[in-house]
Amino acid sequence: MKSDVEIARAAKMRPIAEIAGTLGIAAEQIESYGRYKAKLTAEALAGRTKKNGKLILVTAINPTPAGEGKTTTSIGLADALHRQGKKTVVALREPSLGPCFGMKGGAAGGGYAQVVPMEDINLHFTGDFHAVTTAHNLLAALIDNHIFQGNALDLDVNRIVWKRVLDINDRALRHVVTGLGGRAHGVPRESGFDITVASEMMAILCLADGLADMKRRLGRILIGYTRSGRPVHAEELGATGALALLFKDAIKPNLVQTIEGTPALIHGGPFANIAPGCSSVMATKYALRCADYVVTEAGFGADLGAEKFFDIKCRLAGLKPDAAVIVATVRALKMNGGVPKDELGTENLDALRRGAANLEKHIENIGKFGLPAVVAVNVFPTDTEAELSLLEELCARLGAPAVRSEVWAKGGAGGLALADAVEAAIKKPSDFHPLYDVKKPIAEKIEMIAREIYGADGVDFTPEAKKQMTEMEMLGMTETPVCMAKTQYSFSDNPVLLGRPTGFRITVRELRASCGAGFVVALTGSVLTMPGLPKVPAAMGMDITGDGVITGLF
Repeated sequence: MKSDVEIARAAKMRPIAEIAGTLGIAAEQIESYGRYKAKLTAEALAGRTKKNGKLILVTAINPTPAGEGKTTTSIGLADALHRQGKKTVVALREPSLGPCFGMKGGAAGGGYAQVVPMEDINLHFTGDFHAVTTAHNLLAALIDNHIFQGNALDLDVNRIVWKRVLDINDRALRHVVTGLGGRAHGVPRESGFDITVASEMMAILCLADGLADMKRRLGRILIGYTRSGRPVHAEELGATGALALLFKDAIKPNLVQTIEGTPALIHGGPFANIAPGCSSVMATKYALRCADYVVTEAGFGADLGAEKFFDIKCRLAGLKPDAAVIVATVRALKMNGGVPKDELGTENLDALRRGAANLEKHIENIGKFGLPAVVAVNVFPTDTEAELSLLEELCARLGAPAVRSEVWAKGGAGGLALADAVEAAIKKPSDFHPLYDVKKPIAEKIEMIAREIYGADGVDFTPEAKKQMTEMEMLGMTETPVCMAKTQYSFSDNPVLLGRPTGFRITVRELRASCGAGFVVALTGSVLTMPGLPKVPAAMGMDITGDGVITGLF
């Protein structure tokens, strides 16, 4: 069996100008990064009449070590629609080097449902993440320099909220002290690092509708407080222009292709457990203007990525999705039903029934946003006919058709039945709406997400979170969406509670104001914004030969 790298390397890619041409975009309206990657310019949409493309969100059950295949399914579904003669674009997030070298591996799909050039996409791509990292750290440097040079704004060094970022998992950098070594090296203060994908600048990149809007948002970033308690924003440092120019190229959506030649826009990459979890608004809008069908995905399970896609991205960008696909596997559902990972290859109908409760909750949740749902069953060789039939039967009872997907092994040909089911779902009556009224108090919005989406009995706020909630009023952040930071493995804030847990409460320990992005972040449980590496990082199995052949990247 060929590896993902071998399959991607054998793909016959078309010149990127040809891919742009299939969308009606001229060669002079793209900026090429070699033969197979390009950025779309504003001219690509100039004069183009607005299309009313169909927007399909691909989400999933809560992730498990057994694997689900959400990105692979997104790509395969787009390829299937493309095979059926529908003008289709798949819009995805850019992979982070953190999970790539950590535990998850790459994020360009798998098998015969991949975006290419896979190695480039997983490793640096067009440099967008470096732009985010550099801009974020430039602002941090300007803050420290301002304090060192006399602190005209009277910043309280103990209340600087802007940290630094790095696109690598590094637990040793979560808490640091900067400015050590004497007066010549700065003013000592406690700080820390987040991973780049958790940066507010990454969220701004994904929510801005152009460079001018991004510049305004960058200026609104909260950097800290004065000693009298007044909030201070980035624009007061005179930093906005320099920050914006670092995004002059990064803000342009990236165009690549799938193995089958379906156009793919890959832009932005916030994690869904600690950030908004969706690709950029600009890429989605470009895709909707160029295609009749747009397949996009949101990170981790529907309790995180899909909720944020609906309540944050769609709300702020005025998007209206037409249907949702929930990816599930027999293996992952059996793990939710209590089966250890090394026993997932054995048929176990009882465990499948128990674990299907997780899927049931996600189906219910999609319905709360007024959308029809289709379950994509990502088929594994170890699945038995009895298990697949049972899952189809269970989903039919829940009102969401379950369709077998074999896109990993067959590409778009393995997703034709899924494409038909999605087409049927799109034709059903729908009434998309966000979950909550954005004007409700912060605590009430968090409570509603916890009860309605997670199934919690309620929410507990730490004294620090309660104090921060009052600060949100001073910042003008009370009538904004909420971005929940929660473990991806469970509906609860306890990662070991699999399936569909009940009788639990959510603990909010901290609130952060993302004034530029336009939402409040609520950190729950023990979730961290800088991940650590596992005992054996994926990086340990990677290599490159003297003639440039990469191994171990998956």
